[in-house]
Amino acid sequence: MSAFEWQKSSYSAEGANCVNIAAAPDGLLRLRESTDPGTTLTVRPAALRGLLRAIKADPGRLSG
Repeated sequence: MSAFEWQKSSYSAEGANCVNIAAAPDGLLRLRESTDPGTTLTVRPAALRGLLRAIKADPGRLSG
């Protein structure tokens, strides 16, 4: 059982491929893919905000 309260992205459909996020007691955020819940990415909230801001500013930049 996970110690975090995971939330599914509102952009994820009802299928199995979902991004989940959880706020940890240490102030960091945890991200995981629903198909591999044992692997998590830990980020600072400011870093995630910066990444999301960059994606919104130029969505095609990441499609390489």
